[in-house]
Amino acid sequence: MADARVDVARQLESWGLVELTMPTELIVSELLANALRYASGPLRLRLLRHTYLTCEVSDTSSTSPRMRHARALDENGRGLFLVAQLTRRWGTRHTPEGKTIWAEQDLPPAARD
Repeated sequence: MADARVDVARQLESWGLVELTMPTELIVSELLANALRYASGPLRLRLLRHTYLTCEVSDTSSTSPRMRHARALDENGRGLFLVAQLTRRWGTRHTPEGKTIWAEQDLPPAARD
């Protein structure tokens, strides 16, 4: 997972989106952690820059994630809640190979041009 965060930071720097590094690393970490915990097979991470910055994590499971409501002392269950708080929207797209979880972030005003 550390390698993924390094790759994300490098890509964001190359796009001039350094200010999105911390939230994007957290989003990617949470999406990858869910995939590692609940899916099997190969995982794929993609970052797409268009109107929004989209993070995608694909895996071979067909099961959609559900946002849980963790209690104060729970050690798990906050990942998708954090993703929802850090993004404009997120969701699941099913594929013949499994599914892709995606999350969109707004680009900074200077990067929207």
